[in-house]
Amino acid sequence: MMLTSVFWIGLLKIIWIDLLLSGDNAVVIALAARSLPPRQQRQAILWGTGAAIGIRVVLTLFAIALLTLPYLKLAGALMLLWIGVKLLVPDTGAGDAVRASDNLWSAVRTIVIADFVMSLDNVIGVAAVAETAGGGAKLVLLVLVA
Repeated sequence: MMLTSVFWIGLLKIIWIDLLLSGDNAVVIALAARSLPPRQQRQAILWGTGAAIGIRVVLTLFAIALLTLPYLKLAGALMLLWIGVKLLVPDTGAGDAVRASDNLWSAVRTIVIADFVMSLDNVIGVAAVAETAGGGAKLVLLVLVA
C-alpha cells in the first residue's frame, strides 16, 4: 500500500496543500499571543497549537464522511477559489482583526477559533487528496498528516 506511486503522489499533494494553506494559522497564533509575557506566550502557542491539531483531526474525519455527498467537492473548490481571489486583492488591514490578549486563556481561545475557521479549506483539500488514494492508503495518509 505505501509502496505504490499513488500513495507517494498523494502524500506529496497533501504536504503541498498543508504548506500553502497553513501559513495563515501561524500568523494568527503569533498575533493572538503577542501581548502576553514571554512564558505565557509559549504556553498559549503550545495549548493553542495542540487544540488546533485536535480540531483539525476531528474536521478531517468529518470531511471524509462528507466527501461522499454529491457536490461537496464543488463547494470546496468554490471556497478555495474565493480564498484565492481574496489573497490577490490588496490587504485592507485584516491582520488587525485578530485581537492580542493579555490573558492566556483568551489568547488560546482566539487561536482555537481562528484555526477552526481557517482549517476548513485545508481539511477539505487533504481529505479530497486522500480519497483519491483509495483503500487503506487513504487512512494512512490522513493519519500521517494529522
